[in-house]
Amino acid sequence: MTPLDVIENRIAELADSSDSPEAVGILLRLGEETLEHWVNARGQVPTRAKKEGFRLLALHRQGAKDVPSFNACRETCRELAYHYNLITMASDHPDTKQRLRLASLVANHLYLFVRGKMEESELGNFCCSSKPIHGELGQKTGNEQRGV
Repeated sequence: MTPLDVIENRIAELADSSDSPEAVGILLRLGEETLEHWVNARGQVPTRAKKEGFRLLALHRQGAKDVPSFNACRETCRELAYHYNLITMASDHPDTKQRLRLASLVANHLYLFVRGKMEESELGNFCCSSKPIHGELGQKTGNEQRGV
């Protein structure tokens, strides 16, 4: 399995330099590998199954089982699958380079969420700026600032 730091660097490389439609397949695979880390960390074997034609979505489903807060990245996974379809179905479209850039941002968002979730189990319970993440930095949530 590709180490998380290598996944992060590869996503960044593709975001900065890729204009090849084939890059979206690599981004999709990096998203799958990111989710494999999550599933492995939970002591499970990553599924080889597909959901709606994508292993990425099946891995997300597996990773979210008994962890409702992991559903916070469900739409991110679906958006990566959407960009994959968008690019592969019309690779000669004039917006392909911009679509690849968006796909790389989505893949990076998925990576950051999963990496963060592995470090802080409360991530995703409310939002990415919730108190468990920023509490030790002395920041208060909006509700705390309002006295709620």
